[in-house]
Amino acid sequence: MTIYSMTGYASASSDASETGAGAGAAHVAVHVELRSVNSRFLDLAFRMPDELRGLEPALRELVSQNFRRGKIELRASTSVDAATSLPQPTPELVNRLVHVESSVLGWLPQARPLSVNEVLHWCRSQAAPVRADEAVLAAARTAVDGLRDARAREGQRLVAVLMERVQLLRKLAMQAEPLVPAVVARQQQRFIERWNEALAAASAQAAVPTDALRDRALNEAAAFALRVDVAEELARLRAHLDEIERLLAKGGEAGKRLDFLIQELQREANTLGSKSAALELTSIAVEMKVAVEQLREQVQNLE
Repeated sequence: MTIYSMTGYASASSDASETGAGAGAAHVAVHVELRSVNSRFLDLAFRMPDELRGLEPALRELVSQNFRRGKIELRASTSVDAATSLPQPTPELVNRLVHVESSVLGWLPQARPLSVNEVLHWCRSQAAPVRADEAVLAAARTAVDGLRDARAREGQRLVAVLMERVQLLRKLAMQAEPLVPAVVARQQQRFIERWNEALAAASAQAAVPTDALRDRALNEAAAFALRVDVAEELARLRAHLDEIERLLAKGGEAGKRLDFLIQELQREANTLGSKSAALELTSIAVEMKVAVEQLREQVQNLE
């Protein structure tokens, strides 16, 4: 399945004359735009003229059937073709106007005759309006398909970026793993040196038992090894990275699951930094946090 981004744009146009307008009627051009950005849920907004408001339930259902997340704005507009917007007066309409004009002039002799513009305006008002509902729905369906394609293309680009960050985190984990035993060994050597110094001082003063000093040194070394041991954190980090790769390969609606895994990655990176006892580990932990933050920013755009 495909991974979809929540960012995209698409537009489509249609002609109301294709949906039943008769010959000589005005052609109404319809234009529909869809704009989508990231959002935790599906948030729909409609910008359209009042004569199209009756289509909002159908348009809402159309968009909801194709998208699960994202802030999507639908804009619809209509325009009349100037070349075909002139009304076509019929003999019946003209005869009616002549009769009305004669009656008015009989009552009001000083009234001026009707102009051509007034006749055309009256004929336009009598003509049945061109219904653009089907044209709007057709354009909306085309725009929805275009938006899905745009979000799919953007989703593939995001997957490539996410996989780069995942591989970077794996590399950093591999670099951190051999550093921990070396850090523990260096610290244990320091404890041994301190123990020897303490033994020498104890021998000189004979105030502290040698066995007690030795036990204290060993306990401190063991406690330090436990404090700086990040094997569990690295193992969980790798498990989270495996799950991220699996979700990206599976496709579908993975944004919320990935967002949760990114939070877990952030927790492991923070723990690694807090347990760091060497400059090398601190540097790796910082790089991990940067990579995880980059992951989080990109995952926010996935559906």
